[in-house]
Amino acid sequence: MAKIDAFFKLMHEQGASDLHLVSGQPPALRIRGEVERVKYKILDTDELRGMLYEIAPEEKVKLFEESGDVDFGYEIPGLARYRANFFMQKYGVAAVFREIPSEILTTEQLGLPPIIPKLASLPRGLVLVTGPTGSGKSTTLAAIIDVANRTRKDHIITVEDPIEFVHQSQGCIVNHREVGIHTRSFHAALRGALREDPDIILVGEMRDLETTSLAIEAASTGHLVFGTMHTPSAPKTVDRIIEIFPSTEQAQIRSTLSDGLRAVVAQVLFKRIDKKGRVAALEILIANSAVRNLIRESKTHQIPSMIQTGKRYGMQLLDDAIMELYNKGKISADDAYLKANDKSLFRPLIKTPPADFTEA
Repeated sequence: MAKIDAFFKLMHEQGASDLHLVSGQPPALRIRGEVERVKYKILDTDELRGMLYEIAPEEKVKLFEESGDVDFGYEIPGLARYRANFFMQKYGVAAVFREIPSEILTTEQLGLPPIIPKLASLPRGLVLVTGPTGSGKSTTLAAIIDVANRTRKDHIITVEDPIEFVHQSQGCIVNHREVGIHTRSFHAALRGALREDPDIILVGEMRDLETTSLAIEAASTGHLVFGTMHTPSAPKTVDRIIEIFPSTEQAQIRSTLSDGLRAVVAQVLFKRIDKKGRVAALEILIANSAVRNLIRESKTHQIPSMIQTGKRYGMQLLDDAIMELYNKGKISADDAYLKANDKSLFRPLIKTPPADFTEA
C-alpha cells in the first residue's frame, strides 16, 4: 500500500470531494464545499514529493519535472478512483486529488430531471454539460452515459484527461482513452474516433478551437457527442462556442451549431441544509426549432425567454431550479442568492443582503 493511500481512506471516510497536499502546510480536505485542515504535521517538500512520486507513472513524473504540472488518474481497487494534479508553487511541490466514486449513480439517485436520461437516447447531435469547476459535470455525464450503456447496443468512446468514471461494457462496447497516455490530445483522439465506428463520443473538455470544431463536425455527421465547458448558463455556452472561432467563420459555425446542437445543461452545486451532501440546480436548454433559429440569427440573448416558455419540452431556467430547491428547504437563502443569475429574485429572501459592488 502506498503511503499516500491513508489520506485517500480518510478522505473517503469523511465524505470529502478533494484532498489538498501542499509543501509547508498540513493536508486539507474539501468537505461539502469547504476546505478543512487535517490534524497532521506540516508536509515537508521532500517527504511530499516522495509520496506523490510513489503513485505516479514514470512518464508523468518526467512530464511534471519538465513542465511543472501534470494530470493523471489513480485508483485504489475497492475504494475509488482519483483525478490527480501535481503542480509546483512558491514553496515547493503541491497536489490536489478529486475523488471519483467507483459506483456510478443513476440519474434517479442524483435527483436529475426526467429529461436528462432521455438525452442518452438521442440518435445524434451535440449535448453539452457546463458549469464551474467542481459543479458535478462529470457525475451528470457519467449518469447519462450509464443510461446509454444499459439501454443501447452501440459503441461508446470516451476521451478524457484523465479518465474519471469507468464504465464496464454492458449493452454497449465502451472504450476509454486518456489524453497523454492513449492519445496525444483531445483533437487527435477525436480525429481518430471518426474512423473507429463510434455511435457515442464523450469529450472530457472542449477547451480549444480544433477540439470544438471536430466535436461539432462529429455531431453533424451522425454521431451523438457529449462534452463539457466551463460556462455558467446555456446562452453563454452558445456564445462561447461561437467566439472560439475566427470572426470570418462565425456565421458558418452558427449555422452548423444550430443544426447539430441538441441540449445544453448548465449546473451549479449547492451544500444541502436538510441533510449531509450536496445537490445540483440545473438550467436545461433543449434545442427545438425555435432555439435553432435564435442561434442561426445571432439572437442568443432571447434564449432565456425561450427556456421560460419551453417547460413542456423539459426546459428550465437555472434561477427557477434554484428557487425550487430553496422552497423545498434543501438549500439556504444566502447560497441561493450567491449563485443565482438574477440576484434580484433572491434578495428579498435574505435578512441582510450583502452589498455587491459589481452590481453598482
